[in-house]
Amino acid sequence: LAFDVRDTGPPGGEAVVLLHGFPQSAASWSQVAPDLAEAGFRVLAPDQRGYSPGARPTGREAYRIDKLVGDVLALADAAGAERIHLVGHDWGGAVAWAVAAAHPDRLHSLTVLSTPHPKAFRQALTSSGQALRSYYMAFFQLPEVPERLLLARRGWLLKRQLQQMGLDAGLAAEHVGRMLEPGALTAALNWYRAVRVRSIDDVHVPTLYIWSTKDAALGRRAAELTGEHVKAPYRFEVLDGVSHWIPEQRPHDVAKLLLDHIRRTA
Repeated sequence: LAFDVRDTGPPGGEAVVLLHGFPQSAASWSQVAPDLAEAGFRVLAPDQRGYSPGARPTGREAYRIDKLVGDVLALADAAGAERIHLVGHDWGGAVAWAVAAAHPDRLHSLTVLSTPHPKAFRQALTSSGQALRSYYMAFFQLPEVPERLLLARRGWLLKRQLQQMGLDAGLAAEHVGRMLEPGALTAALNWYRAVRVRSIDDVHVPTLYIWSTKDAALGRRAAELTGEHVKAPYRFEVLDGVSHWIPEQRPHDVAKLLLDHIRRTA
């Protein structure tokens, strides 16, 4: 598989890997990366499996979490980075939690935006309104139907849903445009279809978790429970009035929090 990667900053700097979510791309970090590069870090932002045209295998099994974790480790290896600062948003956050749990020796630090620890998410499903917020995940399990509905009229419905969740119209159009590429949306939905009910261990890596109060997909209960599953220095930051799309809406605040977190772990 050949992945498209945005590689900025000094080649000799410590590596920061930025993982995007659904249905985004590395472009979601376009205003965060320059602040990190200016601070002396090498910033690697890949278009992940299914989002890179050259890394779009068929079949849901190709998108299991262990495959996605392997992609992150392979990127670090290709960059010559024994250890990295790992940052993830949305689905990228889920991958980041899994990398940190299984391979703590490969990370200097972990930062996750929006996505709670998987154990906290499961707890919230039965103790809050999280199940209602996550209805779309069941819909995405259906074969073919989501693609037909979401891509009809050049992705009108998907674009509308992204905007209703708070994403800028221009960015929504950009992300949807990429989903119109042959096989792109099916590959992105296969991340959901490949989900297996399994336990991800608690994390033993210094962790920063950023959640926003206007997130329509991920509620406060899971966010507040997340700290119970980090057995290392932990910091929980809440961005008031911000929607789910934190990297696009508050990029400089994200970069500032991230740089402070990284420096504390040095």
